[in-house]
Amino acid sequence: MRELTEVEYDILNAVYFVEPFDKIIEEVDFPEKIVGDSLKFLITHKLVAAMKWDEKKGTHARSFIYDSDNMRSYSYIITREGLLAHNTR
Repeated sequence: MRELTEVEYDILNAVYFVEPFDKIIEEVDFPEKIVGDSLKFLITHKLVAAMKWDEKKGTHARSFIYDSDNMRSYSYIITREGLLAHNTR
């Protein structure tokens, strides 16, 4: 895999814990469109997982299908692969 861009690295920093999209936007100092596109890239490459709130369990659960046009409906967390990529930079 190629080296992480600055925005991708910053996103991975922001999602060490489950975080909603708006919180990521606050923490990453890039325009929302760039953050959204970079987050989609990270999800596609399995470096970040999309999470949905599970009412029954009262916690977030990994969402294997997500609507990339509605990024605010999900929260996000770094994956094992994402941790490895992040920590080797």
